Amino acid sequence: MKLAFSPCPNDTFVFHAWVHGLVDGAPPVDVTYADVDVTNTAALDGTFDIVKVSYAALPWLLDKYELLPCGGALGRGCGPLVLTADDRPASDIAGATVAVPGDRTTAYLLFRLWARGFEPGRIEVVPFHEIMPGVAAGRFDAGLVIHEARFTYRDHGLTCLADLGEWWESTTGHPIPLGAILARKGLDTTAIASWIRSSVEYAWANPDASAAYVAEHAQELSADVTRQHIELYVNEYTRDLGVDGRAAIDVLLRRAADAGLVPG
Repeated sequence: MKLAFSPCPNDTFVFHAWVHGLVDGAPPVDVTYADVDVTNTAALDGTFDIVKVSYAALPWLLDKYELLPCGGALGRGCGPLVLTADDRPASDIAGATVAVPGDRTTAYLLFRLWARGFEPGRIEVVPFHEIMPGVAAGRFDAGLVIHEARFTYRDHGLTCLADLGEWWESTTGHPIPLGAILARKGLDTTAIASWIRSSVEYAWANPDASAAYVAEHAQELSADVTRQHIELYVNEYTRDLGVDGRAAIDVLLRRAADAGLVPG
């Protein structure tokens, strides 16, 4: 079974047990490690059986895939940040050059919804690891960052212009839908969801078991940042989206479609 997810600590933590044959009844997997900005478009041809993508990419993928109710990243206090090298009002984004990690990421979709009325002058899609150094060096006026950057941006001397998670939660009351797990249509999604839940449960029950695997793919993150990353992004919504999680996804994609940013 072809499985694709990012090398980020939350994904390797969630899928460790399945990848290593520790989930009863789950088939062996052929894993592709790729950042979500890559899988958002790589999934368009239906190559993967199970794939981690941004919720923002769903409207382009639901002809080939079904959304699974578990395994993804959705929560509170975990949204993308807009960073600058100095203090400035949010309206200064108008006309600015902003670096973003992908044009179909949930982060960028939230940014576009937030910035309506003071749109930036130029958007540059660049590899995530280049964003904070680029902002610090003056290459970009601002940068849109996700994941562990929430814990490390001050190390680059940067300032948080806007927390898009706080903006989203205060505007809608919903948690932030970030990363989704999809299964190719025609597969047994009930079985797949049960294997993923079992992998999550194993990770929570045996947190040390995945430590070496997570560290191997953690791109030189410190153990403390890795721990914070997992604690923030692997939560009850990872076990099951539930009514609240599904409502958040619906609100995000309806707002985006109404604004003409994604297909209906």
